[in-house]
Amino acid sequence: MDMIKITDLFSPDHTIASEYLSKFTYPWEALSGISEFIIEYGKTLSADEYDSPSENVWIHKTATVFESAYIAAPCIIGANTEVRHCAFIRGSAVIGENCVVGNSVELKNVILFDNVQTPHYNYVGDSILGYKSHMGAGSITSNVKSDKTNVVVKSTYSSFDTDLKKMGAILGDCVEIGCNSVLNPGTVIGKNSNVYPTSCVRGIIPANSIFKNDGSIVAKHD
Repeated sequence: MDMIKITDLFSPDHTIASEYLSKFTYPWEALSGISEFIIEYGKTLSADEYDSPSENVWIHKTATVFESAYIAAPCIIGANTEVRHCAFIRGSAVIGENCVVGNSVELKNVILFDNVQTPHYNYVGDSILGYKSHMGAGSITSNVKSDKTNVVVKSTYSSFDTDLKKMGAILGDCVEIGCNSVLNPGTVIGKNSNVYPTSCVRGIIPANSIFKNDGSIVAKHD
């Protein structure tokens, strides 16, 4: 059985988008409305806690943003998050608390739960990264198929046409992605799973698994 519903993948207590996500069954259903959510939610944020350096951009006063970072609207950046040198946030980005958006990292149409790390040369687009998930250096989400058809999420048991031309990856809570890995369009990785460095990943990876760079998947053991 595929455990890929929002309730299977994420802890709702670790994102400001929890109420928004609760409207949907599968995480990719939430991707098309991220911009609208940010604009509406941002209006409710206190000016005592958040700066708004430009229209529809809200940055928590405890966040650290390097001068060389580029932040496009709409965007919310949470408390104690660090946005480092030359980060490129292209908009439609919900970035939680205690996150790292590192050197030359590019984000576009994403929800990053609290404590997510994208620290070095990552591209994350049309994706959702769960609580405490970590992208190793150089790992990326590929969000468009080469033939430009709809992204289909596939497993051994079933397939789901997302009705989206652009969908990157969905990482459940506490997922670790090894350096220089590529997560192909429609990849869904369950909670507490690890991906070996230099892997090419597609489809659904079960929770509590290890994806090896030869494509094999093994269950974790206590």
